[in-house]
Amino acid sequence: MTTTLLPDRVIELFADAREMHSRAIACLDYDDIRDAAEKAWCATKRATDALVLVRTGEEPETTALTTEGLLDLASAIPDAETLVGRYFTRISYLHGSCFYNRMCGPHTERRIRETAEYIDDAEILAAT
Repeated sequence: MTTTLLPDRVIELFADAREMHSRAIACLDYDDIRDAAEKAWCATKRATDALVLVRTGEEPETTALTTEGLLDLASAIPDAETLVGRYFTRISYLHGSCFYNRMCGPHTERRIRETAEYIDDAEILAAT
């Protein structure tokens, strides 16, 4: 992706998303799946914030605004719909079930790792 066309703040948010995902993978290496799940959720939110910012001109201030922003984008941009289910999986399964409720199941590690693909897809949508 060519980042030169994106505003600096969007680039920062995507860089933060990548850094958080990298930290999530590092947590997996230390067998800390709960912290990895929370960091993967954070990476998802930051990437979504960047996408919403570039498409609307407004950075969401809360998770609720991030969620609404993504849903609005999905209504207007068919390709953004592919992110919606993946976003909700991460907020519910990684953030809610695993991190807060300590219910980290057999699919947790896969979803943490697949967060990199979510970030990639959000960046592609941000650049188009």
